[in-house]
Amino acid sequence: MSPPRDLSPLRHKATLCRMVTDETAMKTNLRRGIVEFCILGLLNKQPQSGLDLSETLHANSLIASEGTLYPLLSRLRKAELVEATWRESTNGRASRYYALTPVGRERLRSFERVWRSITRSVDEIIGSAT
Repeated sequence: MSPPRDLSPLRHKATLCRMVTDETAMKTNLRRGIVEFCILGLLNKQPQSGLDLSETLHANSLIASEGTLYPLLSRLRKAELVEATWRESTNGRASRYYALTPVGRERLRSFERVWRSITRSVDEIIGSAT
């Protein structure tokens, strides 16, 4: 009976084959991990309606559509990172406004520390590639 083959080089090769190569897919993958924290960052400035959040995030190419936002807000509410209240909006209709909770504020601070560390490392490693 022959000894078991070392498959680690094959695993590495498979990982490289799955690497995203086009810029649109790169942006999509990066956005997935940071959009929720961008929402927390916007709410750290002031409470906002879902529509206001959607417009800002869409203008900055962080979400594709308003429909993307509401499941994220629901998840953030369930995690008690944001709270929602109904109030009159600028157009006179009742709108749900979202605000950051103390737990959300602390989570945002944690993310900021991690983000700075990661971006510093990435800039140091690939900064000369540009």
